[in-house]
Amino acid sequence: MRVGYIGLGTLGKTMVRRLISEGVELTLWNRTRNKCEGLGMKIASSPAELISSVDTLFLNLFDSQAVNTVLGGEKGILSGDCKGKIIVDTTTNHFEPVAAFYEKTKKAGAHYLESPVLGSVVPALQGNLTVLVSGDREPYGKVLPLLERIGRNIFFLEEPGLATKMKLINNLALGSFMATIAEALSFGEAVGIDKENVLDILAAGGGNSLVLNAKREKLLKEDFSTHFSTDCIYKDLHCLQDLASTLKKPLFSASAVKELFGLARSMGMGGEDFSAIYKVVKS
Repeated sequence: MRVGYIGLGTLGKTMVRRLISEGVELTLWNRTRNKCEGLGMKIASSPAELISSVDTLFLNLFDSQAVNTVLGGEKGILSGDCKGKIIVDTTTNHFEPVAAFYEKTKKAGAHYLESPVLGSVVPALQGNLTVLVSGDREPYGKVLPLLERIGRNIFFLEEPGLATKMKLINNLALGSFMATIAEALSFGEAVGIDKENVLDILAAGGGNSLVLNAKREKLLKEDFSTHFSTDCIYKDLHCLQDLASTLKKPLFSASAVKELFGLARSMGMGGEDFSAIYKVVKS
């Protein structure tokens, strides 16, 4: 199977490295071409050229606007030879445009699978992401061997839109856990307990979680180099608010947490890892 990849941001590039380490030959395209260099893979001149040369094309972009541009822009995917091709979109999208992505790709003769992933750089490098998938069962079956190279847990939700909505719901827990852990740490320090001791106690008690385990060293060393950015979690929680409005359901904790991340962005932390919220609650 000939495989292409578009989107070499922090997570996307890590997923590319994982696929390469698993022996998958890729053809790449990125808006900033130099991000494709040094990986030893072929580089396409445009998304249209890329889709025309592969059977399966992965996307990992910042948001739905970026996906829409890559699909339908000048020399975009849909202007290439799409017949029978499978587009696996691992972007965390807004739930509303996803329906249009299915429709546009179907008209072009391609199959669209929404496949947002749970996890960031470390699990991506280890092939331990969780992958949520919606779309037709037949193309899903064809790309499953590829998904199994990047993900340890794969959930096929089938109905269009469900994978995207579940990703947003997951990030309600993700953002809330991160904010709570950061605040608990700042309070532990405020009462005079050593930072490392606070983190150890939280890990042995009510704070024990995948989030704490993943972010412990970042909090301890205050190294907020980006694995999953503050901009990304803020964007995702904003999409979740729109989903809550559509469902006519209140959204309690996520709304407050979103504004904490919004404050972090206003303080210049948008490009830092979302664990940088620690600096907000500590200040």
